[in-house]
This record gives sequence, structure tokens and C-alpha cells, in this order.
Amino acid sequence: MDTALTTVALPLALAVVMFGLGLSLTVGDFARIGREPRAVAVALVTQIVLLPAVCVVLVLALGLAPVLAVGMLLLAASPGGTTANLFSHLFRGDVALNVTLTAVNSVLAVVTLPVIVDLAVAFFRPPLVGGSVGLQFGKLVQVFAIVLVPVVLGMIVRRLAPAAADRADRPVRILSAVVLVLVIAGALLAERENLGTYLADVGVATVLFCLCSLTAGFAVPRLFGVGYRQAVASAFEVGIHNSTLAIAVALTVLGDERLAVPAAVYGVVMFPLAAGAGWVLARRAPRREPAVTA
Repeated sequence: MDTALTTVALPLALAVVMFGLGLSLTVGDFARIGREPRAVAVALVTQIVLLPAVCVVLVLALGLAPVLAVGMLLLAASPGGTTANLFSHLFRGDVALNVTLTAVNSVLAVVTLPVIVDLAVAFFRPPLVGGSVGLQFGKLVQVFAIVLVPVVLGMIVRRLAPAAADRADRPVRILSAVVLVLVIAGALLAERENLGTYLADVGVATVLFCLCSLTAGFAVPRLFGVGYRQAVASAFEVGIHNSTLAIAVALTVLGDERLAVPAAVYGVVMFPLAAGAGWVLARRAPRREPAVTA
């Protein structure tokens, strides 16, 4: 992929997405951890611990090439996307829980994403472009910069000028959606010569992983007594990954377009699958549900 795109355009595009995420967050969103620890803890453990384990089993069972396997783990390690809030709203999930999970996981991802990627690289040993061997300290700083700094800046703007943040929320969300489409298109275009092969290789893997993510995101919280609306929120938070972040890390931090292919394909398949899951969950939702204490 063109150097100007990976070094300038893509980081700026991701900064817009993460800044927009920050505009929707407040410090109070983190306080929900204390008020509803069970729902938050179960969802986070499902996303951070269970999903990567499921992903490893899946890529081994399907016999994916090492570089695509690491790309799948990079996707699995990425936090939930901001679109999860929209799906949760449309299908009557607990949107406030989505906001909290997004906020907490965006912070945790600064540590968890490099750890999972390093373990994946060590296990699968893919032949990466430039001989990259994972995310060392310098690259960890890059992840920190592209994940957390724009989010914090967005939160600061919301704190100092809440009215302006509210006015900017819708335009930034629209811009973020456009950015997601362009990033996915760019990642697929960069590997257009091998696109048919990659789609054949990771198409089934991404569909299965998305279905596993949505199912685990809903079923695990319910097993632990979390309320239905909160479990719906968890399903979308766990099932809708931040594909833009995964692609940005693959291209700008690890410097290998092939690592971005699973995230690019996932970014296409996750929306119809999430919509279908939402339709099923909405039809099964109880008319009234007793309050569930943490």
C-alpha cells in the first residue's frame, strides 16, 4: 500500500474515528464498573480472554496460513467498534453498558492488543514483511498513540464544551462510517492480486468467528445471570470489532498488508450478521424483565 496512505492518511482517519469515540464518553462512564461489576466483568473477560482462545481453535481447525492466523488474532484482540452502540440501540440493548465497555476496553486494548499479537506471532511464526517480530516497546507506544490519545482528546472536548461535542457527535459518526468503508476498501485493494485467494481462505473464518463472537457475547453473560438487555449489549460489543484499528495496526505498526485482510473482510461481513443476530434477539426478548443486581 502507498506509503503516504499508511503513514499519513490512515493514522489521521483512525484518529478521527477514535476522537469521535471520545466525544461520546465521560469519566462517569467508567463509574459503571462499580455499579454493575458483573455485567462489565463478564463481557470484558469474554472479549479479552475467551474470544482469542476461540479464534486460535478456529484458525487451527481451518488450517489458515500463519500470516492470516495472526491477522485473525489481531482482529480478535481489537476492542468493540462504536457501531456496537448503534446496533444495541436499534435492538433494545443496554446502550449505557455499551458505552462503558467501549470506554474500558479502549483503555485495556493498549496492553491486551500487543500481548495477544505478540503471543500469536510467537506461536504461528508468520513470515512478515520487514521481518517484524511483533509489537516491541516502540510499537507499543504507537498503539498507545493511535488508540488512547485521540479518545482522551475527545473526552476533554466533551468535558470543556459538551454542547459542541453533542453537535459534532452525528457528523463524526457519519464520517467514522465513511472512514471505515474507505479503510476496508483500501486494505482489500492493496491485496487485490491475492484477494480471491484471501477471501476463499478467510471468508469462512471471519463469518464463523463473527457468529462465535455474537453468540458468546450474549450467551456467556446470560449464563452468569446478567440481564437480557445487558446481554444484548454485550453481544454487539463483543461481536462488532474495531476493524479500522486492526487494519491501522497491521499497516502502520506491523507494516504488512496481509495482516489487514481478515479485519477488512470482517468489516464487511459483521454488519449483516449483527443485524440478523439483533433481529433474532429482539424477537426473543422478554416483555418485562426483573431488575438484575450486580
